[in-house]
Amino acid sequence: MRDAFLSIRDRLDRVGVLLSGLCMLHCIAGIVLVAGLGLGGEVLLSPAFHRVGLALAIVIGAITLVMGVARHGDPRPLQAGGAGIAMMTVALFVGHGLEEALLTIVGVALLAWAHLRNLRCAD
Repeated sequence: MRDAFLSIRDRLDRVGVLLSGLCMLHCIAGIVLVAGLGLGGEVLLSPAFHRVGLALAIVIGAITLVMGVARHGDPRPLQAGGAGIAMMTVALFVGHGLEEALLTIVGVALLAWAHLRNLRCAD
């Protein structure tokens, strides 16, 4: 049972790193393509797409951060990841645009670091 729990937590941390990277890539690509080239704004910068992605990242991040601290006892991933989740949550409520993208990019970077730290601490 314990091994299954650890395996699920590790997988969720890995999914969290992947989601964080994809989210950051989405934000940067959206800014470059829309601002620089005027392409893809209706899809890449769709508020619904962004809200669903951020909500998923917030849920997975919160679950894995708590599970990680329960496993290894290091509070740093929870602290940094919590700050990232807070920034991502604020990004859900600001107007769609540069402010939202910057909050999201910084938030997912902190959350990705927290996921990676969780994986390292578990080894």
